[in-house]
Amino acid sequence: MNIKHIFFDLDHTLWDFETNSDIAFETIFKKHEVNVSLNKFLNYYRGINENYWKLYREEKITKEELRYGRLKQAFTKIKHEVKDDLINMLAVDYIEVLPNNNQLFEGAYEILDHLKPNYKLHIITNGFNEVQSKKLENSGLQGYFDKIITSEDAGVKKPNPIIFKYALEQAKACSTESIMIGDNWEADVMGAINTGIDAIYFNYHKKSVAENIKSVNNLLEIKQYL
Repeated sequence: MNIKHIFFDLDHTLWDFETNSDIAFETIFKKHEVNVSLNKFLNYYRGINENYWKLYREEKITKEELRYGRLKQAFTKIKHEVKDDLINMLAVDYIEVLPNNNQLFEGAYEILDHLKPNYKLHIITNGFNEVQSKKLENSGLQGYFDKIITSEDAGVKKPNPIIFKYALEQAKACSTESIMIGDNWEADVMGAINTGIDAIYFNYHKKSVAENIKSVNNLLEIKQYL
């Protein structure tokens, strides 16, 4: 492969979203004295959050609806009544606290140290500008990347081809010399491939994939391709 530019997803690929999110909820529930079983709440919330992000990617809900709706539905599932004022406060505090916890996936720094001398590294993320910039800064990842492309800047979300074309323009890269690495099959892998960009699937859940798809279960396995 004649690769010169590598585009990474951030959440669930380099930045361990689930672990950091769990810590954030523990913090804000204590602050607001939300007396529920954290584990029970999170068991429902994770799937609900994933579904809300899918709706957000598909332009079916707004950022505000995502932030409120995922919490409201999770509390409803565990049959815990929470007033809208508190849900809105929790939604704000969650976004504020989330970037303070910065556990990364195993091998994140090592693989970036391995790749940086030979490639231009970039981020393409559907996450919110104000949160993603804090994550990158607080985790020490920011210095690795040349361009940070967010869906809010591009005006569309992965897997829309427009965000990938926008990313190529920002990076001054061409599709045949670029590769996308991410955990989301639809948004990262198929989004890139459908735009003519090669992809590596960060398949940490070890799902079954076709043999023609480049797939890794650990970030350090990227070395076999790059």
